Amino acid sequence: MHQGRTTLSKFLIQQLKGSPEQSDLAALLVDIAAAVKAISAMTAKGELGGVLGSLDSTNIQGETQKKLDVMSDTAFINTFSMGGLVAGLASEENDDILEIDPRDGTGRFLAVFDPLDGSSNIDVNVSVGSIFSVLIAPQGRTPTVDDFLVPGRQQLAAGYAIYGPSTMFVLTVGKGTHGFTLDREVGNFILTHPHMEVPADTSEFAINASNERFWEPPVQRYVSECKNGKTDVRGRDFNMRWIASMVADIHRILMRGGVFMYPRDTKDPSKAGRLRLMYEANPMSMVIEQAGGLGSTGRERILDLQPNDIHQRVPVVIGSRNEVERIEKYHREYDTGTDEKYSSPLFQERSLYAN
Repeated sequence: MHQGRTTLSKFLIQQLKGSPEQSDLAALLVDIAAAVKAISAMTAKGELGGVLGSLDSTNIQGETQKKLDVMSDTAFINTFSMGGLVAGLASEENDDILEIDPRDGTGRFLAVFDPLDGSSNIDVNVSVGSIFSVLIAPQGRTPTVDDFLVPGRQQLAAGYAIYGPSTMFVLTVGKGTHGFTLDREVGNFILTHPHMEVPADTSEFAINASNERFWEPPVQRYVSECKNGKTDVRGRDFNMRWIASMVADIHRILMRGGVFMYPRDTKDPSKAGRLRLMYEANPMSMVIEQAGGLGSTGRERILDLQPNDIHQRVPVVIGSRNEVERIEKYHREYDTGTDEKYSSPLFQERSLYAN
């Protein structure tokens, strides 16, 4: 049936062996893949399944919940509750952590997840996804919020699913980043993209340009140079992409390079950033860094941040290493007052109104 092809289960058995904890982690990732299959089936039905549209409720982020937000959240919670491998959950859709009844199993792990990223795109049939992270659980006691608040470098595994023309499941257990495609005929995830790598250099960037007037000067400087292309200091033209679904944007970058930016801005000064550290920035940074890229706030490595709240927001700059490092350099120069005020050479040589 799949002779010579590696299924997700077979891959995880090969990657995670040698201890009961490793075996349980493999089993948990298979459980996560099962939830992904259920969500994939729901998203594929669209209006035919009655899953589109919004509810009258909002989540902890103050965002109006889509029907599929809640259904996807339920799919993950049910999977973790029945699997017996998770002691506690943190979901972007819920105010507080959820404890799992210890009678259901040993509960070696904590699961952190965004059940449906980019859900504003559901009704217009644009790719959406799910993001997850796995942490170690305390043994011999019920987990508390503090057990979740550890730097991203302590993640045991992280990944995402993207629901597009095909459903892909991308993950890392700290041994590179690998992609699996769902074979709908047999219901298995098949390894199709082993050892994924993000090119160090790129000519693409992803950012919501409508917020340009609110960006900090280092980000304005970087984006201006990219837009000016070969007429400016970069010496080559860049393309700008923006899907408004982090999973879709990061997946494109993982496949062909680029840099994704949701930087700090002054649109809402009360927020240090827009994206959630625990549910989005940490897992995506682990995925990208295991593929050779880099995840940063613009000023420090995301995976080194000490979380102070399960719903903490941070600025995010993720993607091709050389571009992320350039953006970090611009922030350092700005913070130390050593940057030069940006001036495009395009109008130093000629004017639109010159005779």
